[in-house]
Amino acid sequence: MRFGRAIALTGATVLVAALTACGGGDDEGGGGAGKTLNVLIGANTQYPEEFAAWQKSISEKFKAQTGAEVKFEQFASANDELTKIQTSVVAGSGPDVYAVGTTFTPTAYSTGAFVKLGDEEWKKLGGKEKFVPATLGISGPDEQNQVGIPWVSRPFVMAYNTELLKAAGIDKPATTWDELTAQAKQLTKGDQYGLAIAYKDNFDPWKFVWGMSTQAGNPLVDGKTAKLQDPTVKKAYETYFGWLTTDKVVDPAAIGWTNPQAVAAFAKGKTGYFALTTATAVNSLDSGAVKGKWAFTLLPTVPPGATSRPGNGVEAASILSGDNLLVADYSKNKDLAFEYVKLVTDQEVQLDYYKKFGNLPANAAALETLKSDPKLAPLTEAAQKSVATPFTGAWADIQLALTNVAVQTLPDLAKGPVSAATLDTRIAEAQKKAQSSLDRAK
Repeated sequence: MRFGRAIALTGATVLVAALTACGGGDDEGGGGAGKTLNVLIGANTQYPEEFAAWQKSISEKFKAQTGAEVKFEQFASANDELTKIQTSVVAGSGPDVYAVGTTFTPTAYSTGAFVKLGDEEWKKLGGKEKFVPATLGISGPDEQNQVGIPWVSRPFVMAYNTELLKAAGIDKPATTWDELTAQAKQLTKGDQYGLAIAYKDNFDPWKFVWGMSTQAGNPLVDGKTAKLQDPTVKKAYETYFGWLTTDKVVDPAAIGWTNPQAVAAFAKGKTGYFALTTATAVNSLDSGAVKGKWAFTLLPTVPPGATSRPGNGVEAASILSGDNLLVADYSKNKDLAFEYVKLVTDQEVQLDYYKKFGNLPANAAALETLKSDPKLAPLTEAAQKSVATPFTGAWADIQLALTNVAVQTLPDLAKGPVSAATLDTRIAEAQKKAQSSLDRAK
């Protein structure tokens, strides 16, 4: 969730006060007949038609259970989501339920705009034990103060082409970032490339920088101090951009790729690695030329320039990733909102969602049924080795600042390597925004 800019515009104290004033009483009772529940959810650009069909199916099930309609509103980018959430929560009207990425739950929590989950709320959902314990790791600052209800889990891994690696004489996938670069060079020849990277994606770039920095011992936030100008951050950006401009192991067209386009490129069978993906890619890969010739593996956990993690480095195989569902405190349909959340987190619906889109269930019983699939073993390991991003209301702004460095740099990449001075300037701007947001956050 992207409340950070709202805080920047109004000041944290003023915003939280406004949001508290927005809270209204429930207009409950008498079932849901004649009512409409509004749900804000991210667009699925990889499977848009299937996603529309899923929404229709869920709406029908919900109406059969409650008599109420579900109206979905979609956001397509971080800025789209930010704008919608900012205006809705300040005005005290809008979606009743928000589906947000886990990394933005801390920012959402800091606003005071969402229902805190006590025993009564968890009981409405089927009990807290219904959920995979690890997925609750970023629902709130502690177990007594939670707002995020786990919906799906999405640990990040790499996909690799088993045939191409074997043909190149590579015995096993890379476990360090330097080894990945070296293997990508071995794999690059003619119209074949070592890596598929989604440089234009709204959500991918910052994850590489966070992962490499955290593995090098820099979590990006140290208490109330932002550490974006740490040398580990610059090294991460240089590595990330360098795959395209210096190492030349990425298709030049990747400058314009979003994640679904990178998936599609890898699925053609002419790329060694797809370096940041999740189980959501399975359907696309199994319907492409790479069917039967790919596997998942962990992302490297040793930072660039090293052969082993430093003593203060963290084995961050992935961010603690997925989506949480939050109920707006201003909603006049809170009971209906919790009925919707219960429906989409029940075992049957969770397994259906996994089969359609590849997001792992947050429902414990549903996930248990998938443990026999060997293809998912690396995802399970990545989930176990996932690390939560800093729990601060400033994180939304920090994440956007990290992404903006990549956005600003994209035009330069077509011409060659970005200069050290230019990169320093952009990172300094990101540091300034990050620190300013931390200073404002409670």
